[in-house]
Amino acid sequence: MKGDKLFHCALYESGVKIEAELCRALGIKPERVHLFHSDTELYREAPKFFLGLIFMAAGGDLAVEALQIQKIKAHPSLVSIPLILYHPHPTREQKLFGLCSGADEFLWGNWDEQLFSARMAMVLCKSRRDVSVNPSSRLPGPQAIEQELRRRLEIKEPFAVCYADLDNFKAYNDYYGYSSGDKVIQLVAWIIRDTVYDLCPTGFVGHIGGDDFIFVVPWAKAEPVCKAICKTFDLFIPTRYAEKDLVRGKIVTANRKGVIEEFPIMTVSVAVLPNRQRSFTHIGEIAHMLADLKKRAKQVQGPPSRYVVERRRKY
Repeated sequence: MKGDKLFHCALYESGVKIEAELCRALGIKPERVHLFHSDTELYREAPKFFLGLIFMAAGGDLAVEALQIQKIKAHPSLVSIPLILYHPHPTREQKLFGLCSGADEFLWGNWDEQLFSARMAMVLCKSRRDVSVNPSSRLPGPQAIEQELRRRLEIKEPFAVCYADLDNFKAYNDYYGYSSGDKVIQLVAWIIRDTVYDLCPTGFVGHIGGDDFIFVVPWAKAEPVCKAICKTFDLFIPTRYAEKDLVRGKIVTANRKGVIEEFPIMTVSVAVLPNRQRSFTHIGEIAHMLADLKKRAKQVQGPPSRYVVERRRKY
């Protein structure tokens, strides 16, 4: 938490001003705290940042805050973000209400920086161990991805599921080391997340693990989003290579069999599976077709990065 350059906090203040105390307790600068005044405003602003925490400070009866918490915890992009509720002087009934509100932690009483900092650190540590969020990208993991796909199938709207992964990532990771590889994963997460939420705020971005990502967008937005992701990736990925490797356009290292091999500069492949006719009934069908389409996407030779749209009917 402290010193984490990616950590941002969303803060809701209702009759209680707590921003300065919260910054000190979390060890972050004020510019990394983003005030919101409603759950709707939080949905709109949250995708712009790597939110690590949602903090709600209230001085009233907590009824409004409890309703907001229910909505936030039902939102696919926010469900994995820990939420802490605070009340300075609650009654016994308000304490019970706060504990049952759905928040991940309920703090109350006079602000105790040492104690509250320790309790928040505990909540954040537990959240980062949770399988529903990837620690490198801070994006929802496999469990949240499945929930979102089920939700999209239930509301029967036309959408596209896009599976993105990196070409030659393992060779890069072995050659430059896991730390450099993790920075590439963070870069890809940033590119996909910002592109998706910039072009379609109702989209969803998840991280399966490693260099595999899923994003879900309205069908009409699928190709513009994929084009932008591929273009941005090709623009930024050279910054992750040493000059000598860029000059020769490749790295030379051992492959998975231990044989020395040449590997081109990384590209990204995106498999795009549309659900235009609302033909899918469960996520197993989607996963089956995506696996096949992903193989075809990676067979297309690059650079540059590319995407492949499934044009066939469901099988």
